Amino acid sequence: MEKLQQLYAGKAKSVYATANPDYVVLSFRDDTSAFDGEKVEQLSRKGEVNNKFNAFIMQKLAEAGIPTHFEKLLNPTESLVKHMQMIPVECVVRNVASGSLVRRLGVEDGMNLTPPVFEFFLKNDSLHDPMINEYHIATFGWATEQQVQRMKALTFEVNQVLKQLFSDAGMILVDYKLEFGVFKGEVCLGDEFSPDGCRLWDAETRKKLDKDRFRQGLGGVIEAYEEVATRIGVPL
Repeated sequence: MEKLQQLYAGKAKSVYATANPDYVVLSFRDDTSAFDGEKVEQLSRKGEVNNKFNAFIMQKLAEAGIPTHFEKLLNPTESLVKHMQMIPVECVVRNVASGSLVRRLGVEDGMNLTPPVFEFFLKNDSLHDPMINEYHIATFGWATEQQVQRMKALTFEVNQVLKQLFSDAGMILVDYKLEFGVFKGEVCLGDEFSPDGCRLWDAETRKKLDKDRFRQGLGGVIEAYEEVATRIGVPL
């Protein structure tokens, strides 16, 4: 499907209109950023790897009965997705303590979290994506109570599917963020699921296989993404 004018440009993806108002083209770029856009670089092959990775994950989730915005791959760096009204709230699940949770609460890095921790964050880079709760969401009208409960339920369903997928490939799904939108009245998973938006460790060595390699200057970012993709069977 031919893409038309650009509707939105984020830190790593762009969205383009199509002739059908129900669908847009999601274009994955090689831009890589961290710390709310303070650190930005171009990493060759990133757009292609993340586009194919996301397509694979979205299809796995759809097979498990989770509604997503994904329709089909168009080319190595672009996908056709539903044109949704996005909810400005990020849903985060933490299976293992790391990152900001460790800094905020002083808990041990690498501590297994049982049950997993669920958190809401407002999607707003200028405010550094502050943590919020269900009262904030209701008071400011970011989502209805029914949408909030649906997002929470779907986020934990995703956790069940993906923890097992990565575990079978010798990896630990440490944490991840999801974004949702509404398409014709239904709450659907949107945005992307890739190593850009989650933490993945090798189960034996605890080697980081995600965007922390970029944040922490460890190098081998795309090589790590490709390793994860190969392990779970993403056709690159």
